[in-house]
Amino acid sequence: MILFKQAVQLGDFLRKALSEKKTVGFVPTMGALHEGHLSLLADSLDQNDLTVCSIFVNPTQFNDPKDFEKYPVTLNKDIEQLVAAGADILFLPGVNEIYPAGTNNLPHYDLGYLETILEGHYRFGHFQGVCQVMHRLLEIVSPDNLYMGQKDYQQCMVVKKLIALTGMKVQLHTCPTLREPDGLAMSSRNMRLNEAQRKQAVAISMVLGRIKQTIVPGPLEPMVQAAELALTQEGFRVDYVAIAAADNLELLKEWDGHRKLVTLAAAYLQEVRLIDNMLIP
Repeated sequence: MILFKQAVQLGDFLRKALSEKKTVGFVPTMGALHEGHLSLLADSLDQNDLTVCSIFVNPTQFNDPKDFEKYPVTLNKDIEQLVAAGADILFLPGVNEIYPAGTNNLPHYDLGYLETILEGHYRFGHFQGVCQVMHRLLEIVSPDNLYMGQKDYQQCMVVKKLIALTGMKVQLHTCPTLREPDGLAMSSRNMRLNEAQRKQAVAISMVLGRIKQTIVPGPLEPMVQAAELALTQEGFRVDYVAIAAADNLELLKEWDGHRKLVTLAAAYLQEVRLIDNMLIP
């Protein structure tokens, strides 16, 4: 595995690969890698000649500075995992490489409805930060294929919108969420849970699974309210439980029994905020 810390050097290397007509896959991460990240890497390795993985904890997408400060950093372990998995390139930039002119006066992206609901509503400015870092990374790497996890469902839709807005020639692959044996969605934030919280955390996947298994055509609000109550009773501070159209994230009050749905949740255990979603059917 080749390690690059400077965008110019990585770009020079990848331009040579492009001249040799090699396909490039890209897996952007913020580190604290787990099996979910490695599954994205495996897909990229299988489908491309070269696979680039980046590790960069992006300051502009954290609306809560304390959350940024406490984000888990496990760089030595991450590198070991990437080497073992067979990654070709690791891009490990500093903030000055991603934002050479600083983090003030960064571009604003017209994301419309997507940044007014759910994560956009509760984490104001978050998706602008996601677009700022992803636009820069995609310019540096110029991949043919981009791999992201379904667990961040709304983020994947935002990045799809970014690609459309910028006209970049990259194919986004949204890959299934990997789960622990008890159903908890794999997440870097799980590292911040203590033993008791880890046992509580599975309640998120349980309530979403219950919605998926029992949903019937008609009003959806009673199911949403029941799920929020169940999480509250399990000790969560709930931001939202929602049922939306899977194709555009329109929040729905009624279901016709045919439209493909996604049910989503975000809730806190103490200071740790967890998210999850499930497609229906």
